[in-house]
Amino acid sequence: MTNKSYRPKLKLLSHSRPLVANRPSSISRKATRALIRAHHVLEKRKAKALAAGDLATAEALSQQSSAQGGIQNYQQASLIGQSNSRGGDSSKLLMEWLMPVLPGLKDKATKGQCLRMLEVGALSTTNTCSRSCAFEMTRIDLNSQAKGIEQQDFMDREPPADQGDTFDIISLSLVLNYVPDPVGRGEMLRRTVTFLRKGHDLEFAKDLFPSLFLVLPAPCVTNSRYLDEAKLSEIMESLGYAMVKRKLTNKLVYYLWVLNHDQIPKVKNFKKVEVKPGKSRNNFAIVLQ
Repeated sequence: MTNKSYRPKLKLLSHSRPLVANRPSSISRKATRALIRAHHVLEKRKAKALAAGDLATAEALSQQSSAQGGIQNYQQASLIGQSNSRGGDSSKLLMEWLMPVLPGLKDKATKGQCLRMLEVGALSTTNTCSRSCAFEMTRIDLNSQAKGIEQQDFMDREPPADQGDTFDIISLSLVLNYVPDPVGRGEMLRRTVTFLRKGHDLEFAKDLFPSLFLVLPAPCVTNSRYLDEAKLSEIMESLGYAMVKRKLTNKLVYYLWVLNHDQIPKVKNFKKVEVKPGKSRNNFAIVLQ
């Protein structure tokens, strides 16, 4: 009999990401997308079953995922999808956006005043932002297998005790879309505010920090029933963010949102409400309660 009262805590990133050193054999773009999509569908269905206390269905979905290659195949597909030959490291664009202020950031670093970056769901310790010499990097992942990446769920991270524990920039690159439910996505965005530094003396870069680098699959914004860019902007602005950079490609959408702690309005509630009807649209949503 299903235990209806059971409500296990849902992890935001169900599995670890792979070691960069483990180079997978090449598979086609179509196969890569199919593997990632199938894994995401199963994880969302499993999360929904767990939230409802349906342990039997959750276990059946876990077995189905394992039969399809499970996390090993998903990790391989994810790593190939983020290789240079497939579009590469998303932080490369971030550093391009920061290029005008990079000399100033490096100068501060040489004086022991390095800006701090928190990379959530870190895949590599050698990506562009890590090699920039502009940031003191903190990298976390739910089940890290790489030295230099701390094993931690962002939602379990202790809130900063003081400003010394905060960050100047947070990276959520292809992380928010992996959170299995809309409420969890909203809570993740809300939580980023707590971890960003209040007050800056960066006159040369005051319009770029503190900030959130957010990367999503483009269809999350361009082809969702429940979210478009206007609604995403409303959600972010309700948290105190303003969009300063944006790039849309066929597959991904990149944003840089700057936080103004002094102008954070009263947070509104955003429900899962249809904004773009259509049978071919997906169900990606963000809910703030």
